[in-house]
Amino acid sequence: MSAAIFNRKSFNRRSLFASALLASAGSIGLNAPSLAQQSASPNLLPPIQIAPPPVRSADAPPPAHRAASHSRRAVRAAPQQLPAGDAAAPGATVPVVVSPTGIVTPAGQLASTLTIVTEQDIQTQQHRTVPDILNTVPGLNVIQAGGPGAQTSVFMRGTNANHTKVILDGIDIGDVGNSNGAFDYAHLLAADIQQMEILRGPQSGLYGSDAIGGVISIVTKKGEGPPRATASIEAGSFNTFNQTLGLSGSEQNFNYAVNVAHLHAGDIPVTPPELLPPGRKAIGNNYDNKTYSTKLGVDLNENLTVNSVVRYIDTTLLFTGDSGFPSFPNAAQSTHAVQQLFNREEAVWSLFDGRLKNYFGVNYTNSRAYDISPGDPVGAITTGERLKLDWHAVAEIARDNNLIVGAEQQTDRIETTDLTAQNGNKAGFIELQSAFAKRFFLVANVREDSNDRFGEHMTYRVAPAVILPVTETKLKASYGTGFKAPSLSQLYQDYPAFGFFANPNLKPEESTGYDAGFEQPLFNDRVRFGSTYFHNDLTNLIDYNDTFTSLVNVNRATTEGTETFVSAQITGRFGIRADYTFTRAVDAATGLQLLRRPKDKWSVTATWLPLDQLTLSATVLRVSNWIDVTRDGSASGIVAPGYTLVNLRGDYAVNDQVKLFARVDNLFDRRYQNPTGFLAPGLGIFGGIRVASYGVR
Repeated sequence: MSAAIFNRKSFNRRSLFASALLASAGSIGLNAPSLAQQSASPNLLPPIQIAPPPVRSADAPPPAHRAASHSRRAVRAAPQQLPAGDAAAPGATVPVVVSPTGIVTPAGQLASTLTIVTEQDIQTQQHRTVPDILNTVPGLNVIQAGGPGAQTSVFMRGTNANHTKVILDGIDIGDVGNSNGAFDYAHLLAADIQQMEILRGPQSGLYGSDAIGGVISIVTKKGEGPPRATASIEAGSFNTFNQTLGLSGSEQNFNYAVNVAHLHAGDIPVTPPELLPPGRKAIGNNYDNKTYSTKLGVDLNENLTVNSVVRYIDTTLLFTGDSGFPSFPNAAQSTHAVQQLFNREEAVWSLFDGRLKNYFGVNYTNSRAYDISPGDPVGAITTGERLKLDWHAVAEIARDNNLIVGAEQQTDRIETTDLTAQNGNKAGFIELQSAFAKRFFLVANVREDSNDRFGEHMTYRVAPAVILPVTETKLKASYGTGFKAPSLSQLYQDYPAFGFFANPNLKPEESTGYDAGFEQPLFNDRVRFGSTYFHNDLTNLIDYNDTFTSLVNVNRATTEGTETFVSAQITGRFGIRADYTFTRAVDAATGLQLLRRPKDKWSVTATWLPLDQLTLSATVLRVSNWIDVTRDGSASGIVAPGYTLVNLRGDYAVNDQVKLFARVDNLFDRRYQNPTGFLAPGLGIFGGIRVASYGVR
């Protein structure tokens, strides 16, 4: 099924032929220093800041490029999104990441190509959901079928929608119940996110299955310091009404963070008028999302820490589905309700004065989707579960040299009205991270997976980087392999009424990829630019057989392109950043362009602080034409027109505790469809207030 359009149970409501065409559209085929030790594993740590900036004065603001922060604690402007290696301007913080190696590392020491999005970025750009954040990230194409809550897919570096691994506080939150294993990003809210790391290129040598295109790692807020309470309320276009509430802090050996977020959009135009029968009025989507999250940590003694992360998401989407083939929009709406539980319990045991740290984790995810359509009032329920036990140890073998060794055991299970199936996987990996003379850096890893269904599979990655003296130019490269295991649905779910049967003999999809690039700082790093070339060869891709009666490993594809950026801090109060991505993604057999992979994408974001209390930001996003299919899949190879969006943001600090904010999406009310057959939201105007209260010990 197309991960970008239809719910997972729509298969049995359409002809098999339509389903096959739609499937091709989504696939390649057709910190707490008072504590005794770090109170969480790298996966649960908040971002660590190196060389924190001095307190800002009104006449000497720090650059907006890195952390343009008001002296008021509750009022902060935000930098642009930073790729790995983007060092701060003088006096600013240096970004630190975890996802490329599993070890907390300054981004400038890594060869990996990644984008870092901080809490300050999210606040300045007023992102409400993860898809909002990802829209302007280089190397990504985001497909969202109708605004908030609609099914959302991400294509990274031209690879499939199911070729990116998504991690939340160390939890693999991939959807076991989805037909092809693609993750639906629609229900992830941004209110409690501390940092996101979008890591591009094959990463299976560390992360295993799904990491062909890369990894998206989300770290949520962790409690630190005196008690802090925050709340916000926002209203605006499309009957939008959003609220957040949070409480966090730390006390002696205990830290805590509790957050509640509610997002509601009650009337989002989605159905193009030309698809409606004469005289029928379109009904807008109605979406409601309640997200509850906690993050707790306790130091039991100087060597042992336990941590817990729990996140529960409860959503309901009312949307207009289709009937018939060729299809037309229904007169009554369908319902797609999703409940998701993500949980990690962890123990951290340190030895030899912290030179050896062991991390023991238990992860559990449960995703339940309930779908009702006018033609199916009983509806269908799909439940996907994942239980994962993991251990890894980080050993400092020499100064600036670390060895990480780990093992995992994972069991996936799917349950529908007519199917119950499960599969298991065991894995072990080893990684070396080295630095020499603060100039040469190397990361190398290898991993072996043993799957109950298809057996052994080995992957690896090597990534060197060097910073040249005098010019401080960073040269970087990486070479690695990746794979994607078949989903449980692909292996076991039959549809005999349509003459379609699963294939339990499917093998993993595989890839080999490399990239090479440079980054160059100028003028004491007030200007930085760089470019990276990437190339991926994908084989054994899963697609329908010639008769559309089953699935086979048959397709091959090639993706390549460049990711280029320039950022400049023009003055202490004004910064600008531009990104450009070129992607060529083709079927290796035919040379035809793959669906929903636009060749060109660029964005420009400027941030200005005209006053200490006022932050203004503007973003321009341009996406070029792409090849698509019609809404019902009856026609393929159509050219979908590109689009240009202009978004404006502003916030004003009334005092230390109160901030007013407003945003304008799609300023010029650009009407476009992404994907074809689904209107994207037009002009949207929103405003609200955010308050914060700080306790005193």
